[in-house]
Amino acid sequence: MNADLPAFDDLSLGLGGVPIAPPDFRSGFVGIIGRPNVGKSTLMNALVGQKIAITSPTAQTTRNRLKGILTTPEAQIIFVDTPGIHKPHHKLGEVLVKNAQMAIHAVDLLVFVVDASTELGGGDRFIADLLNQTDVPVILGLNKADQQAESDQAYDRGYLELAATRGWHTAKFSALTGAGLDSLQTQLIANLEEGPYYYPPDLITDQPERFIMGELIREQILHLTREEVPHSVAIAIEKVSEEEKITRVFATIHVERDSQKGIIIGKKGAMLKTIGTEARQQMQKLIEGKIDLQLFVKVQPKWRQSRTRLAELGYRVETE
Repeated sequence: MNADLPAFDDLSLGLGGVPIAPPDFRSGFVGIIGRPNVGKSTLMNALVGQKIAITSPTAQTTRNRLKGILTTPEAQIIFVDTPGIHKPHHKLGEVLVKNAQMAIHAVDLLVFVVDASTELGGGDRFIADLLNQTDVPVILGLNKADQQAESDQAYDRGYLELAATRGWHTAKFSALTGAGLDSLQTQLIANLEEGPYYYPPDLITDQPERFIMGELIREQILHLTREEVPHSVAIAIEKVSEEEKITRVFATIHVERDSQKGIIIGKKGAMLKTIGTEARQQMQKLIEGKIDLQLFVKVQPKWRQSRTRLAELGYRVETE
């Protein structure tokens, strides 16, 4: 939850019920970019104060440009979490990387997240070169400080030199433990211009609950199947029925091969039951109520290679 917010009654309302910002209020869009699996989604969840983006030890977890909203008495920051920038191997990968690259030019400020527990590599340099093509200010965020061994702290030098040659600000933190995030948040606000409320102060994401529900199901598949069913899964929320004491959710898990369907269902349906149980528990936290989750599995051969299938499942190149 966004803490220390002014009450709605204390704010003058403008068009659409969104409050009129007080003097010196700052706001803007902040893109979170970096290689796969450097902790971008974990960072956004930590800054917003609630889980809205899924996380996984598996690389390339994020697929959509998901906006998380942090509102404080001084500012409103709209975070744009992007897919990890990597060399694409299929149409889906091409869409994801294209969307991430477009986000670089469509925000007011960028946080370039790197893994401080590993040495500066070619993937980071590739992204740094992309950032040379934009005038958007950059903060280089050294994440995973909690995972740095004493001998690993020498890795900081390469990142700090990279930032110095490009005139970037830097911040070191752990998105997992929260260490250093207050300092990062202060830097973010300081680098934004004065501006309006873009969203109501109590909103934490621009995505509908259906989208978040689908992502929570996909997260459990990533956690429970790991490399067996890596990224050939898409979730479609077919129906949400809100009753007085329970919300019923019907969802289809799309895979590319019969073998993947078998893995997800598991022996006597055990894996599908576990996926459903874990996802349901996360959904109940989201809506703060009881959920009845019904899961179905469907084979869609080569859906990641088909532009039509990608569009049907909600994966399109962003236009803004």
